[in-house]
This record gives sequence, C-alpha cells and structure tokens, in this order.
Amino acid sequence: MTNPLTKGLPPIHPGEILREDVLPALGRPKTEIARLLGISRQTLYDILNEQQPITAQMALRIGKMCGNGPNIWLNMQKRYDLRIAEAEIGDKLDAIPVLQAA
Repeated sequence: MTNPLTKGLPPIHPGEILREDVLPALGRPKTEIARLLGISRQTLYDILNEQQPITAQMALRIGKMCGNGPNIWLNMQKRYDLRIAEAEIGDKLDAIPVLQAA
C-alpha cells in the first residue's frame, strides 16, 4: 500500500541518503569512508551515484560505521527496489488475481 504523502514522489535510493545526509554530517573525505568500510572508492561512488544497491554485506558495513545497524539500510534498499519494480510491472500485477485457500 502506497503512503499518500509520498505518492508521486520518486523512490529514494539509500545512496542518496548517504550522499546528501550521512557523509556530510560525518565530515570525512569519501576516500577515507571507503577505506574505513573496507571497500574500493569506485564501489562507494557507485552506491552514492545510485548505480549499485546496498547489499546485506554493505548494510552491515554501513550500519556498523554509522552505529545504526544494518536493518535500516536493508529496509531502505528493499523499499526502493519494491517501488521501482512496482512502477515497472504495476499493470501486470493488477491482472494477477488474489487466490484464497480452499
């Protein structure tokens, strides 16, 4: 079910949250963040540019570094992925009936 307050707004990739809110608040260079996370700079830039998803392993790394745990990052990615998928196949979903157990 779509939240009426966010209806019509594009989904937010967790990389956008990292790029716009988290990293500026941390005040560290991206190169250092990548090193602290144990990932390449390119991997970090791909996430920040919304070209790569937050995987379970990445959620563990970011959640540890930020102190907020992995679930928030995985949930953001899941919501993003579901909104994108729904936009792509929404009409086909409407044609699928809901079946009830006998």
